[in-house]
Amino acid sequence: MIDIINVSKSYPNRVDALVDINLHVGKEEFVFIVGPSGAGKTTLMKLFYREELPTAGTVKLDKINVAELEPQQVPFLRRNIGVVFQDYKLLARRTVYENVAFALQVTSAPRSQIRRRTMQALELVGLLHKTSSFPGQLSGGEKQRVCIARAIVNNPPLLLADEPTGNLDPNTSWEIMELLEKINKRNTTLLVSTHNKTIVDGMKKRVVALEDGRVVRDQQLGVYSS
Repeated sequence: MIDIINVSKSYPNRVDALVDINLHVGKEEFVFIVGPSGAGKTTLMKLFYREELPTAGTVKLDKINVAELEPQQVPFLRRNIGVVFQDYKLLARRTVYENVAFALQVTSAPRSQIRRRTMQALELVGLLHKTSSFPGQLSGGEKQRVCIARAIVNNPPLLLADEPTGNLDPNTSWEIMELLEKINKRNTTLLVSTHNKTIVDGMKKRVVALEDGRVVRDQQLGVYSS
C-alpha cells in the first residue's frame, strides 16, 4: 500500500524535517505515528497526498511514485486519500450535508450518487440529524465527525488523520477513535498521527515513533513510549 524508501525532507532554512525514512504499510493496517512536536509527523503525512515533495528518496502509494506524477494527475491521487485535519477545515457557510457533498461534487459525480453517498457517510458517523446544521452550530466532536464523513465519502483506500483528537475532550476523543477503528475494519488503511498517549496505549495498534525526523521505533501492538 505505502512504501517510503530512503526519504528525507529538508527546507530552505536548513531544517531537516525527515532524515532517511524507510517505512512499509500494508493494506488495511492501522498505524499510529507518534513523537514530540517537530518530530516530522505532519511532514510525513503531507508527503502521501503530495502537499510536500521529498528532497530525496521515494514515496510510493500502490506502486505509484507520488513525486513523479504530473500536476494534472495529483487531484486523481487525492481522490484515493481521505484526510482528517485537527482544525477541521470545514466551509463555514455550508451545511453539514454540503460540506460532505462538496468532496463528491468536485469529481463531477452524478447528483443521485452524491446524495446517496453523502447520506451513507453521515449515517456512518452518526450525524444524519445534523445535515442542515452549519459548522458554527456544532460541538468539536461533531465537527470532527463531519471532517471524517467528508474524508471517507469517496470510499478512499487510505485515510490519514493528523491529530484528530487534539482539540477534543477525553470522552469525545475515544468516540472518534472508535469511529476510525470501525472505518479501518471496512478495508481502509489508516494512519493516525497523535500526541494522545492514553489512546495509543489503550488501542495497542502498530506504533511508528519519530524523533528529530528519524524513525526510532516501529512496534506491533505498540505503546506511546518504549
